[in-house]
Formats: sequence, C-alpha cells, structure tokens
Amino acid sequence: MMSYAGEEQTEDYLFKIVLIGDSAVGKSNLLARYARNEFYPNSKSTIGVEFQTQTMQIDGKEIKAQIWDTAGQERFRAVTSAYYRGAVGALVVYDISRRQTFDNISRWLDELHTHSDMNVVTVIVGNKTDLLDAREVSTEEGAALAEAQNIYFVETSALDSTNVQLAFQTVVKEIYNILSRKVLSCQEQKLESKISNGKTVVLQEAESESTAKQTGKLWCCSG
Repeated sequence: MMSYAGEEQTEDYLFKIVLIGDSAVGKSNLLARYARNEFYPNSKSTIGVEFQTQTMQIDGKEIKAQIWDTAGQERFRAVTSAYYRGAVGALVVYDISRRQTFDNISRWLDELHTHSDMNVVTVIVGNKTDLLDAREVSTEEGAALAEAQNIYFVETSALDSTNVQLAFQTVVKEIYNILSRKVLSCQEQKLESKISNGKTVVLQEAESESTAKQTGKLWCCSG
C-alpha cells in the first residue's frame, strides 16, 4: 500500500510496513516501543493481526506508516497472503540470543518476496541486544547476511529503546526516497515529452486498483 494523495494534498503518503520473523523475537514490543514508547515484559504471542499508524515529517511532507504485526507461529500462516498484500516495507526480526530465529531469516525473506513486490524496502533487525550474556548471533553475522541480501541491517533492544526509532525510520525514509525519485522521473519524462511532441503528459493510474494494491505502485507517467 503506497498511496499518493494527488495534487491538492501532495504532502500525504501512506506506506504499509510489515513485521515478520519467528514467534517471541520481540516484534510486538518493537512496535509498542516505537508507536507508544511502551514495553511489556510478560507479553503473550500475538494472535491474528494488528497494526499501528505512525506519522513522520520528511521534507515538509506528512508520511503515515501503517505498521502491521502478526504472529510468527506456523498455525497463523493462513493470513499470509492478505498480510503481505500492498506492503512496501518490511522489518525481518530475529532474537540475537536464539540462533534458530536467525537461521530462519532466509525463509522469512523468501516468503516476503513470494507474497509481495520484490522491491519492498527491507531491514533485517537483530533484537534483544540487552541480553548481552545470552548472545548467540554476532553483529558481524547479522551484517554479513544483510550485505549478502543487499538490504539494511540494525540491532535493537525494545527493552531499552536502542535503535528502535532508527529501524522504523530507516524503512520509512527509504520508501519515501524511492517514491520521490519516481515522481521526479515522471516530471522529467513529462517535460521531455512536451518538448519532443507537444503532447501533455499526466499522472495516471498505471494498473487496475487490484493490481496496484498488490504491487504498491499506483502512479506512473504516460502520454
């Protein structure tokens, strides 16, 4: 879901971002810390789907991030298709104190790419850095995996707030940067077309509404 507000309200954007990863890696607490500055030490596994909407200002424009959180257990995987549909950003989370959750990151990335646009902005998040003595996955391993996948990487702690804002803001800002480049490209094509053949070029829907929701691409240029 990447909504472009149009000529009258060009400052408004809505980006759908999903949280994925194994159960109990801290996805819900990451979202709670980011959205409400809260932490629940005895929180139970998420059942079903919930989301929070956060607003940021970038370049004087209002950006709304709709962040979706669901359970990592296999028995809830039936929500997969709808959960990923329209996502333009993803945080793939593992627990640095449980190697198995890190080993499963590749599977989560495969699932993400299967059910969403291949160009979805992705950050691998190593959570629970406060568990210093229990660490099973080094920072270097996390960074190496992200580099191999050509995506972002950050380590966080929902408990003490370390890098939580950074993780979410990295996704939102990169989505915005990509959108800005597309809009600029459209404007350049519009100018070139006017110069070359005198035709007026307008922003229009590139795909059907159903297809656009799946791909997250709502606008392109055409003559």
